[in-house]
Amino acid sequence: MMLSKKNSEALENFSEKLEVEGRSLWQDARRRFMHNRAAVTSLIMLVLIALFVTFAPMVSSFSYFDTDWGMMSNAPDMASGHYFGTDSSGRDLLVRVAIGGRISLMVGVAAALVAVILGTLYGSLSGYLGGKVDSVMMRLLEILNSFPFMFFVILLVTFFGQNILLIFVAIGMCPGWIWRVSCAGRR
Repeated sequence: MMLSKKNSEALENFSEKLEVEGRSLWQDARRRFMHNRAAVTSLIMLVLIALFVTFAPMVSSFSYFDTDWGMMSNAPDMASGHYFGTDSSGRDLLVRVAIGGRISLMVGVAAALVAVILGTLYGSLSGYLGGKVDSVMMRLLEILNSFPFMFFVILLVTFFGQNILLIFVAIGMCPGWIWRVSCAGRR
C-alpha cells in the first residue's frame, strides 16, 4: 500500500511536469508572422511611416501653412531646418509630406475596413442563401467587375461631389476587393 502511494505521488508530480499547453490560433498566427521576414519588415516600415506622419508635424518648427519668403524653391538644407526643402511658395515640404501621408494612411485603412465589412457581409449572405441566389449574386459581381474602377469613381463624384468619406467608400467598394473578400467569406 505504501509503495503504491509513493508511486502515485511520483506519477502525479511527474505528470504535472509533463503537462504541455497547446497554442492558440493567435499564437500560431503570430509565430508564422514573425518567421516571415517580408511581413516583419513591412510591419516595421508601416509603423515607422505611421510614427513619421503622426509626430513629424508636431516636432517640426514649421506648420503646414507657414511661408518662409526667403527660402522659396530651395533644396533640402539642414541649417535652415527645411530637411525636405521648400516648395515654390516657401512652405516646408517635410510637414506637407507628413500631413499628406496622414490622409493617405487614413484612406487606405478606411477603404480596407469598408471592403472587408461589405465583402464579408456579401459573401456570407451569398453562401448562406446558396443555390440560385448565390449564382445571381456572383454574376452581379462579375458584371460590376467588368467595368473599369475609374468609371465608378467618376460616377460617384458626379452624383455626390468631392468628399473624403466618398473616397473611402469608392475605394472600399471596388468590385475587385469585394470579389476577393466575398469569395474568402464563402469558404
